[in-house]
Amino acid sequence: MTNTRITDPEILEKRYPVLLKQFALRKNSGGDGKYRGGDGLVREIEALAPLQVSILSERRILAPCGLHGGENGKCGRNTICKNKQTTDIGGKNSIQLDYGDSICIKTPGGGGYGKRKK
Repeated sequence: MTNTRITDPEILEKRYPVLLKQFALRKNSGGDGKYRGGDGLVREIEALAPLQVSILSERRILAPCGLHGGENGKCGRNTICKNKQTTDIGGKNSIQLDYGDSICIKTPGGGGYGKRKK
C-alpha cells in the first residue's frame, strides 16, 4: 500500500489493528529541473496490537533518475520505531511490531526533467 494504491485511512484502520499517524506529501523529494519531479509520500503507521509487517519496495538505494539534465529524485526510506529507537529496515523486509511500535514509509520522489535555465 505504498505507491501503487492509495488506500483510504478509514479502510486501513478498519481492516488492520493500526493507527495512521501521518499521511502527507514528502516535500522537496522530487528532483529539480525545468520540470520538477513529483514529490513522494510519507506514511507513519502505529501498531495497536502485535503484528507482522512486510514491505516490498524499490528505489531505497538507487535514486529515481532525472532526464535530459534534470536532477535525481530522493531515495525512499523505510524505518521502524521500537522503544523510541529508529532503525532503517531497507526496501525489502518482514518484521514483528509490538503495541506502540511504528513503521514510517517514505516513498521516493520522481526525477526532474530538463536543465533548469539560470
